Amino acid sequence: MPIKRWIPRSVKQAIKHRISEWRFNRAFTAFRRAPRRALSDRALLGELQRGWGNEAWAADTEYLEAVLERVLALRGPVLECGSGLSTLLVGALVESEGRDLWTLEHHPGWFERVRKQLNRYALHDTRLILAPLEDYGEFSWYRPPLEEMPGEFALVICDGPPGDTPGGRYGLLPVMRERLSATAEILLDDTARAAEAGIARRWGQESGACVTFLGRDNGFASIKFGG
Repeated sequence: MPIKRWIPRSVKQAIKHRISEWRFNRAFTAFRRAPRRALSDRALLGELQRGWGNEAWAADTEYLEAVLERVLALRGPVLECGSGLSTLLVGALVESEGRDLWTLEHHPGWFERVRKQLNRYALHDTRLILAPLEDYGEFSWYRPPLEEMPGEFALVICDGPPGDTPGGRYGLLPVMRERLSATAEILLDDTARAAEAGIARRWGQESGACVTFLGRDNGFASIKFGG
């Protein structure tokens, strides 16, 4: 009989967790050492995703690449809707350039997980905000601390709130429009789903922004203001 069958499940899970932590730390250290070079290393991004876990909800590699490329190309503060692996990666990028990342997260447990990782890696230029979902009437969206936030975000990484939220992710534009720069860009994930694709088109119609569907099977979209 194989020895592993005698190992308690709790011990197996603890070992698996330790291995994932080790893999992630090794990959994140490599990413932080040379983030620009890491953008062309899909194997490293894949290792980061596997080490982070939560594959079912993590942004896919193609979307992560687009996010990181935009962060490096654009100037100004970055807003992220929904936290996760991208929070750490973008946080590492903005830290090296003296910029700010503001991340809104409504789920207390997930907020705590990401907060611990930000502290572990001393990513102090990332402002992770516990922002409960609020009923705005036509839709529900985060309750952001507007009085504390920058006046002009250059980039928005939109991977939240969850799709079953009333109105989905639509609330981003009506709540935050006055805090976006004239040439801001939103990267909206999950537009292979009809609801998110519809939101991207609605944002374009209501604001005049240019909407471009990108990635395999139109998996995410760029909503760009100012032509």
